[in-house]
Amino acid sequence: MPESLSDRYAELLSGNYDCADRIVLNAYFRMGHTAGGFRVWWRTLTRAEETLDNTHLMRMAGRFSRRVHGYAKAEGIPLVHCQAGQHKHELAEEYLAKTQIRQGVFLILVGRAQAPVWDVTTNHHHIEPKRPMPYVNHYSFHILDPEWGHITIKISGHPPFPAQVILNGHEYVACQAAKAAIRFTKEGNCFTEISDAAGLARIADTLSGQQAIGRLCQVCERWIYSTCLCFALELEEQKRSGFHYQYSNYQVEYSRNLIFSSGRDMDQVFQALIDRSRVLLDLQTVKTILGYQQRPKFHRRKKNSVQWEVTVEKPAYDLTIFKLHCGRLTLKIYTKGERVLRIEIVVHNTAALQCGRSLEKFPQILMLARDILQRFMDALSCIDQCFIADSMLEELPAPSSVGKTKVGGIDLNKARMRWVVEALIALSVSPSAQGFTASELARQVRLLSNQAESDYGPRRAAYDLKKLRAKNILQRIAQTRRYESTASGLRAMVALVVLRNKAIKPLLAAAQRRRKPRGAQNPRPIDRHYETIRMAMQGVFDELGLAA
Repeated sequence: MPESLSDRYAELLSGNYDCADRIVLNAYFRMGHTAGGFRVWWRTLTRAEETLDNTHLMRMAGRFSRRVHGYAKAEGIPLVHCQAGQHKHELAEEYLAKTQIRQGVFLILVGRAQAPVWDVTTNHHHIEPKRPMPYVNHYSFHILDPEWGHITIKISGHPPFPAQVILNGHEYVACQAAKAAIRFTKEGNCFTEISDAAGLARIADTLSGQQAIGRLCQVCERWIYSTCLCFALELEEQKRSGFHYQYSNYQVEYSRNLIFSSGRDMDQVFQALIDRSRVLLDLQTVKTILGYQQRPKFHRRKKNSVQWEVTVEKPAYDLTIFKLHCGRLTLKIYTKGERVLRIEIVVHNTAALQCGRSLEKFPQILMLARDILQRFMDALSCIDQCFIADSMLEELPAPSSVGKTKVGGIDLNKARMRWVVEALIALSVSPSAQGFTASELARQVRLLSNQAESDYGPRRAAYDLKKLRAKNILQRIAQTRRYESTASGLRAMVALVVLRNKAIKPLLAAAQRRRKPRGAQNPRPIDRHYETIRMAMQGVFDELGLAA
């Protein structure tokens, strides 16, 4: 197994820890999401089926709203109606900084979002969900919990009252570390100074075990019935009708945080990593945004198609964010505070991991996210420090065989093989846990070369994969038709691309010039190294008779 980034730069670190960040759970009343189940529940609640109509359903939603507004006014809790596109979490942070409440609800935000709503016909009391799903009021209760810190429960005002519980792993670790007398400095959602890094890492690891299921269930049950649902159904009505939520995992973020001893070292490491890898990972486009003073207030909505791109953003407040999107997964590297480098995976929808979504699957989901994060760091380490042995360099052009099938060698002087190698480097850092297929390789090659499918399709890609397998650059995953790069193979492919594009081509081009170049106006260290090598290579070419 190759060394990851944390291993490579261990001597520059003062500590590191892994932690779950944002955790979003869906809370739902299973019986209330089917027509027959909702009818039976309503009959149990009201003891009369004749009241099951749209009028009574709307009255229940109106009662929810009136009770929430009355409670907020009586308790002096701010209640804010938010507009579309408003960043509710930033608004909550502002109120959290000035609230005097230490436990319980400190803010209620009201916004509109889609939610399931039942529609009952007048004549036959036929019940069916409204299509399309309407926009209704959602009430976000921002709560301070003694175990989890700041949590948010967002609930729809219409039956069957679906809800979301939003928690943060760093808030939980901070609460538990304070109880364990571990001193720390926390800047936003990050620990920058830790008196006992090993102790804090052990606390963070408790979120990855089976005991985390019980902790998550407890914090949800502690607040959702008595603080949120009670405005629609009193506790006695909840008990009589058998209303009980079940929970499933919706979104998860998991991060590895590297705490550097020096902020200058961290910046040099990170900027060099981006500079060496951004072109190699250019799947569609690389964007550099300079001069960002604040977050954009409005975001253009995108279709739910699969995204796959690399983004580099650098706002004016010296925060660089490196993002790699792949469908419902996002990998990010960015700086937090002065000395913390965070590598993070965002699972936008846990269905992408294909392991189930029930709350009992939470440890398995975190384990899969951690594995993807580790593979990403290993791949970045290979790209950051590439290497190719002399023997492999000599054997690449020679033909070889896979089993009984003879295949040709690998000649990077041909454009087709260069596109294949560049496509494989990009696919090697994909967040997918299942490798890639010949069809995915063909699609990536066509993106790089602007070719049609008739010019380069899956059959040609399959043959190129055989050639690379023969050189131990790739390997097949078990008995499937999916492939993954080996660590040595990835290092070799990156080395070949870097040597060709960054060393051989510039030196050959520079050696043909007989006039002394003017040079760069603001030369960087790499410009001076190129000039030194160019002068030396010019003498070598003159001796060999290669220079004109």
